[in-house]
Formats: sequence, C-alpha cells, structure tokens
Amino acid sequence: MSENFLTRGRSRALTRHHKIAAAGVAALGAAAIGLSAVPSDASTTTTSQVAAPTAKVAYSTERIADVRADVTDQLAGAGLKAEQIAARKEAAAEAAATKKAAAAKKAAAAKAEAEKARQAEEAAGRAAERAAVKKAAAPKSHADNLDGWIRESLDILRKHGIPGSYEGIHRNIMRESSGNPRAVNLWDVNARNGIPSKGLLQVIPPTFAAYHVPGTSANIYDPVANITAACNYAADKYGTMDNVDSAY
Repeated sequence: MSENFLTRGRSRALTRHHKIAAAGVAALGAAAIGLSAVPSDASTTTTSQVAAPTAKVAYSTERIADVRADVTDQLAGAGLKAEQIAARKEAAAEAAATKKAAAAKKAAAAKAEAEKARQAEEAAGRAAERAAVKKAAAPKSHADNLDGWIRESLDILRKHGIPGSYEGIHRNIMRESSGNPRAVNLWDVNARNGIPSKGLLQVIPPTFAAYHVPGTSANIYDPVANITAACNYAADKYGTMDNVDSAY
C-alpha cells in the first residue's frame, strides 16, 4: 500500500509541474499574439524582425549584373554592326566616286583627242586653202600660147619619165591641127565611127582617157593635157613622139 501511495504522490507533483509549464507556454503565446497585432511602424524591434526576410529576398546582385552585361554586349554588338555598315557604305561611295572620276577623265581625254584631231584637220584645210590661193595668185611659169603649152607639157612629161622633145611635139602639132587647140576631125574613120579626133594632137576620147596623165586637166581640149596624153600614147606605141611623122 505504501508504494502505491508514493507513486501517486509523485504523479500529482509531476502533473502540477507540467501545469505550470503549460501556463508559461500559454503566457508566451499570448504575448506573441499581442506583439504580432502591433502595426509594423509601432516598434523598432518589430520592424527589424519583419525586414529580415526582405534582406534575404534581395539575396544577390550577381544575376542583375549578368543581365546588365548582356545588354551592354548587345548594344556594343549593334554599335559595331552599325560601324561596319557605315564603313561599307563609305567604301562603296569612294569606289563609285573613283569610277565616276575615271570615266570623267576618260571622257575628257577622248574629247581632247577629238578636239585635237579637229584642229589638225582645220589646220590642214587652211594650209591647203593657202596653198591653192598662193598657186592661183602665182604667175604662170609658161606663156599661154603654143610655145608655153609645149614647154609646160615637157615639164610634166619629165616628172613622169615620159620621153619627148620640143621639136618632135611641135612638128606633130603643126601637122595634126596647125596649133589650134579646138580642132576637130570630122571626116576620117574615127569621125565616121562617132569618136572624132580632137585637140592639138588630134586624140580620140578613148585614147585620151586611157593615157591621161595625172595632174593635168580632164578636158580633152585643154592644150597641155592633150599634148601630154598624146605623148604618153606615142611613147607606149612608138617609143616617143619624136618617132611619129604621120597619122598615128
């Protein structure tokens, strides 16, 4: 019996202790509830206790720094690309300007060459005109008569290497036309064939055309041209007009 009594006594003492502890815990809980009901700005201690989690949320700036670096890199890349585009545009503009300048230089050179050729042609034309005027103004070296015609023809014959002498030419002229540069034979076989002999040495038109000497008139009645063509024909057929003593 005594053991049971002691046991229950201890049990009651322990239960009382627990009750005291429980009362303390309840008091602490009530105090905690009271504190939590106070506004955040009512106590400096409470504010610091609430701000602690906020500090933990703003945990690190490393990620923000990375984002800022990425943006900076993107901006730098965009700037570099813009510079490259601008450089390419500038290079293209310089190339176009160089090409345009080269084309302009080539056109100017061609224009200058054309102008030079034109000036040379005009100068040649003026020189030819002056020569023609000078020749026309210069007095003839031979008289405009039978003697002058024969001597002028002899000068041309010598330039072309055609033989003949003053005596031989004069003799045949006197026999053929009596010195008349407009003489025409209307009775011989050539006349009957429609190609009468004409001029000082009575040359038919086909023979005159075939043996015409450059530098003389194309008119068969021109005395110098008639003599020169006739002598050219006689040189081909007889060796020289000096060998002709009759109709030829």
